[in-house]
Amino acid sequence: MRKFYTLLSREVRSYFYSPIAYIVLVFFLLVSGVDFYFQISFMNQRPVPYSVQEAFFNSVFFWFAFVLIFPLITMRLFAEEFKLGTIEPLMTAPVRDWQVVLSKFFGGLVFYIILWVPTAFYFAIFQYIAGRPAAGSIGAYWGSYLMLLLVGMFYLSVGCFASVLTKNQIIAAIISFCAITLLFFLGLVQFILLDVSSATRDLLGYFSALEHMGTFSRGVIDTRPIVLYLSMTVVMLTLTHQAFQSRKWRL
Repeated sequence: MRKFYTLLSREVRSYFYSPIAYIVLVFFLLVSGVDFYFQISFMNQRPVPYSVQEAFFNSVFFWFAFVLIFPLITMRLFAEEFKLGTIEPLMTAPVRDWQVVLSKFFGGLVFYIILWVPTAFYFAIFQYIAGRPAAGSIGAYWGSYLMLLLVGMFYLSVGCFASVLTKNQIIAAIISFCAITLLFFLGLVQFILLDVSSATRDLLGYFSALEHMGTFSRGVIDTRPIVLYLSMTVVMLTLTHQAFQSRKWRL
């Protein structure tokens, strides 16, 4: 485990040495801050049946920034190592392949969590100024951030798999962006196709991150999305491990 923690700390430090990480951080905070401001401005104009917290986590701007950050976080994880040749010393080091894969995944996850920490202050500032909470219950906060963690883990694993397939970071970003966008909009098909059966609509809704966030942001914790995202994360990390081993033997 000590070797794994060493690899993990190496990955976390690499984010703070990369200018791309700071660009992603500024971009994300800018978009999320603007989104939070506009949601409050809109709600001040007319009565709405939802809370500030629900509006923030279910808006178009929120999902635009959400989908876009994963290719930027993960594109360099393996692709940069393969391009610079720094992957060879890592492959010959006395560490297991799964430790390398998991250290890169959890390194990206740590940075992803850091991105979301400042957003908690949005609600604290709102409550301080407005004198009332931004959500209907504490469970709504926990549900929203739990869904962010679950979906984020899955999308990060997709990005890891895309990054291990190529030496080019741009290509890795494009592959992960297309895959994540396809997965995200798969759940929206139920709202576009009106002539589908109820069974098909329910199946598509089961894969809808937007619908899951709507449920969790109300404080309703459903175990089905939890099982879905955790299992799909394991599947994608297994595929990443297999692809990493395949490229290792070709070097």
